Amino acid sequence: MGKLVRDKIPDIIRASGRTPHVTTLAAGAYRTALQDKLREEVDELIATTATDALIEEAADVLEVLQAIAAEHGVILTDIVDAARRKRAETGGFGMRLWLDGVDPNPG
Repeated sequence: MGKLVRDKIPDIIRASGRTPHVTTLAAGAYRTALQDKLREEVDELIATTATDALIEEAADVLEVLQAIAAEHGVILTDIVDAARRKRAETGGFGMRLWLDGVDPNPG
């Protein structure tokens, strides 16, 4: 049943009168747990339909993304800068374009 949880979750559990059982993960296990957590949070984001819930789930995805980035010595600003650069070079998704295929080069 184990899963990666936010830092204050054990305190919240204790405040409710229950006893949490936690382990501090080694670096490799932590990275794997972060990947699993990202999948979990993305699945929850995809499943939501309400705007308020979408904001909360997107915030969870962002928190996990920041933790993954930190494990690689990267900060959110680095990611935002890369996103801006990529948007300037190749665009965003606002036009809702679906690529059905590409014809081969004539020749």
